[in-house]
Amino acid sequence: MGFTGKNITTAIMDDGVDYMHPDIKNNFNADASYDFSSNDPFPYPRYTDDWFNSHGTRCAGEIVGARDNGVCGVGVAYDGKVAGIRMLDQPYMTDLIEGRNGLGSIFVWASGDGGEDDDCNCDGYAASMWTISINSAINNGENAHYDESCSSTLASTFSNGGRNPETGVATTDLYGRCTRSHSGTSAAAPEAAGVFALALEANPQLTWRDLQHLTVLTSTRNSLFDGRCRDLPELGLAIPDNHKTTSGNCTHFEWQMNGVGLEYNHLFGFGVLDAAEIVMMSLVWKTVPPRYHCSAGAIDTPYEIPADGNLILELNTDACVGTATEVRYLEHVQAVVSFNSTRRGDTTLYLVSPMGTRSMILSRRPKDDDGKDGFTNWPFMTTHTWGENPTGKWRLIVRFQGPGEHRGTLKKFSLMLHGTKEPPYAGIEPLMGHVNSKLEVVQTAHKRLAP
Repeated sequence: MGFTGKNITTAIMDDGVDYMHPDIKNNFNADASYDFSSNDPFPYPRYTDDWFNSHGTRCAGEIVGARDNGVCGVGVAYDGKVAGIRMLDQPYMTDLIEGRNGLGSIFVWASGDGGEDDDCNCDGYAASMWTISINSAINNGENAHYDESCSSTLASTFSNGGRNPETGVATTDLYGRCTRSHSGTSAAAPEAAGVFALALEANPQLTWRDLQHLTVLTSTRNSLFDGRCRDLPELGLAIPDNHKTTSGNCTHFEWQMNGVGLEYNHLFGFGVLDAAEIVMMSLVWKTVPPRYHCSAGAIDTPYEIPADGNLILELNTDACVGTATEVRYLEHVQAVVSFNSTRRGDTTLYLVSPMGTRSMILSRRPKDDDGKDGFTNWPFMTTHTWGENPTGKWRLIVRFQGPGEHRGTLKKFSLMLHGTKEPPYAGIEPLMGHVNSKLEVVQTAHKRLAP
């Protein structure tokens, strides 16, 4: 197809970039780089004996590593440029502002490596609407042992999940060297950034929201599967619970379908990125309609969370119909929740949409033993209801999961809906030969849901 990332700059916001590395130096954009740790324009990593600050350099090589030079490997967007924003070697970060002349900068974030002990919805960047959160899978399609699950992950790429360090991602390293041991979701996210660089070369007018829509519509389930064995509780709802599938003595997260026919997974989001597909669709893409933010309602009365069973709160909304902020077609949904409990890590939250889509917006985090602070106005985000009509009854389910005695109080809950009033994909033609594509499935559903 001929797209190699030309004229696209990807900024690595990390611990620095070794821009003198032979695989990077010809693709380094000095004008877009800065060192906020040292307050100078040279984002060179601080060298230590333990190679601690090699992360940004490794990520850069995955994206723009030179081809045909016999050094380390080849980047996903090898004709693109990379900039270094050094900031993670100090205890502060700088404000992020909209870029690309109003189209919006594309922020790609790793979902996190906390494994079953953590939930990426507790990471303010991974759970942000303004970022594309990327998880990882290993070469057989299984989730990696370090993968966190959460409802804010949009898609996945591949990384190392084995114990052999030589089966990692090959990329650039410090001192002009190479490594085969780069791994984690930190290796998956740069691959995604490289794919997005290809899409932006194909269509430089894509907005930050366009790229999220394209990610949802072109990522594929393939053979991705969850190899973990986890019990999912009964949520006590009258509607059928299609969210779990029994396998032996366990219940596993499986692929589910939301109300407009999009498959999603609590580990992999909407699937693994398909570089060719996203580039081809970028070429025919039409910018999505304006985005609105609807405050859909709130419950301010405190409720005790039962020690056993579920606390179920219901909130009916018209999705701001007839106002300037009406939302008919969802993008992101935020449940803004305040609670405290005797053990925060054993408190779990589920959000159920009017169309029956279930999102686990907070999973059990066994190493979080906070018994005082809880969460205050934390915006738990889900992408699983993408494209749905938000009008109707939403349910928030709160329950404890884990050993011991529990007490807690849900203090308040509010719902924020983000999306469009107009159908987002009107006038976009499906790609030639792509029968029953995700685009066609959602377009058909939107015609059915149209007022």
